[in-house]
Amino acid sequence: MKLIEIGKDIYACLQDDRGFGWSNSGFINRGGGLVVDSFWDLKHTKKMMDLYREKGPQPPKYLVNTHHNGDHTWGNQLFKGSEIIAHRHCVEAMKKDIGPQILKAMIDSDNISDELKWFVNDIRGFDFSGIQITLPDRIIDDNLELDLGGLPCRIIYVGPAHTAGDVIVYLPEDGIIFGGDVLWNSCTPIGWEGTYAKWLHAIDFVISLNPKVIVPGHGNLCGIKETLEVKEYFNHIYNESERFYKAGLSVLEASKQIDLGPYAKWTEPQRLAFNVSRAYSEFDGKPWDAPVDGMALLLMGHALSQYWEKKI
Repeated sequence: MKLIEIGKDIYACLQDDRGFGWSNSGFINRGGGLVVDSFWDLKHTKKMMDLYREKGPQPPKYLVNTHHNGDHTWGNQLFKGSEIIAHRHCVEAMKKDIGPQILKAMIDSDNISDELKWFVNDIRGFDFSGIQITLPDRIIDDNLELDLGGLPCRIIYVGPAHTAGDVIVYLPEDGIIFGGDVLWNSCTPIGWEGTYAKWLHAIDFVISLNPKVIVPGHGNLCGIKETLEVKEYFNHIYNESERFYKAGLSVLEASKQIDLGPYAKWTEPQRLAFNVSRAYSEFDGKPWDAPVDGMALLLMGHALSQYWEKKI
């Protein structure tokens, strides 16, 4: 975990991307302080807060949850006294999402199947004990602008893209965007809800802001170049998925046929199965918020990895 100053009194807290859950955060030390996202467990959230404490007050006046996934919200309980801001769809999803006890049980189990080990190994660095899901208390339905001691801060709803409740945090005077999981850098993204069209629209919107620095939800600091790469990835996967869908191939068989090219070097390329499945769901005419069988897709990701290894 490292803290990088990306503007005057503006910081990014980055975690090395080791797979699922190794997300990023941000801190704006103006107007009482604003933190973008907590981490997946209390241990890592405390470490992040200690880094921020060296630069400004803790707890901050505000905490923004960019979306509902646990790796961006499960440390919320440590922000007592902070106003926690999120979109209504984020709060609704937090109420019904899986709890930390499920992931703790997976880590503690002696009977994890080979097909799930790639996911469990990703999350072994986290301690899911003691977590109390803490919901945001300032709920927004669209955009929100805050004045952080004279620094304009725009919280902009761009969902449903990665999830239903996606927001980005934009500092127009500094050209800095905290993108949550709408934006990734050199690691394979996953879409849980929304549509390809909506996510691509969100990416185009970010590009239109012409940011100088982007803090992605996962991966290193980046800019427009890397954001365009994510857009190109989605376009490629969508077009290839449509081709194989029309040919009658299953999600797994289509995933095996898709040439990832440069994207094969991204972290966990086997997440391709999630993205092909999402495209197939659209082609089937399912609603954007249709339930996703994450467990089945993790198993499919393992099968895809095994297939690639045998090809080599």
